[in-house]
Amino acid sequence: MVLIYIDQDEQEIKKASFEAISYGATIAKQLGTTAEALLLGTVKNNLADLGKWGANKVHHVNNIVLNSFDARVNATVVAETAKSLGATVLIFAHNLNGRAIAPAVAVKLGAGIVTGACALPKTDAGFVVTKTVFSGKAFASIEISTPIKVISINQNSFGTVISDAIATVHELAVAVPSSTLKITSVHKIQGEVPLTEASLVVSGGRGLKGPEHWGVLLDLAKALGASTACSRPVSDADWRPHHEHVGQTGIQIAPNLYIAIGISGAIQHLAGVNRSKTIVVINKDGEAPFFKAADYGVVGDAFEVVPALTAAILKSKSNA
Repeated sequence: MVLIYIDQDEQEIKKASFEAISYGATIAKQLGTTAEALLLGTVKNNLADLGKWGANKVHHVNNIVLNSFDARVNATVVAETAKSLGATVLIFAHNLNGRAIAPAVAVKLGAGIVTGACALPKTDAGFVVTKTVFSGKAFASIEISTPIKVISINQNSFGTVISDAIATVHELAVAVPSSTLKITSVHKIQGEVPLTEASLVVSGGRGLKGPEHWGVLLDLAKALGASTACSRPVSDADWRPHHEHVGQTGIQIAPNLYIAIGISGAIQHLAGVNRSKTIVVINKDGEAPFFKAADYGVVGDAFEVVPALTAAILKSKSNA
């Protein structure tokens, strides 16, 4: 059986979990077994709807204590549940929570693990998983030979497969260890799609010359319905808040579209955004390294190109 961990926050299932379900369901078909999901805590979502993404059954540990994510507690509950259900493959999203608990679960189960998988495993001769290495510059194929296997999947690398199926929901009574985690305060960014969940991202760098010029980027993001991001020098200079910093030392993202405005494309920045499906670079320096990684590039002054692009998008929407 393939068991997929469902990640949630504030009683809402995270977008990455739907992709993890579709990924796990496809593996289950390859192996001729069932795809079953595991949710810890309480959510507002209708759990039977998870069948649309491929889950045959949803196991629900309905304990409000689990609403506050504690990696030690969650890893213990997932591992014990996997043992009791006889799961042979466990799937996690490779997001903050998945990275926190997948390795711990693997240790508890004595399982081989591949983190950051970017493709379905090859199961015709063994169990071989492909992942990116060296900050996305290369791929590695890793064979897992242990009886139990753990995989965390890179976000936006597989997509979702949706049907009209409905999952059965099974309530589980599981002993939940007491948490030693003490939450003293929570600070949430309101009114924005988290960068890790965003499908469209518009990002700016030092080429915008200062925070007073950020309006051209914000106008484009609003026209597209995109989230905003920035390079590290921008956040270090306090032009933009630090939660918008994307890159190797910031948030690593994988949107469908990433528009980089006035960003040179240092390797540290590219390492955090190179899993984007489409990269568009706007920079007046035609020799900027980012153009080598771009799917589309515009060599020009951002203060001329971006307002023209925004106006064209708004015109297209008004004519739709």
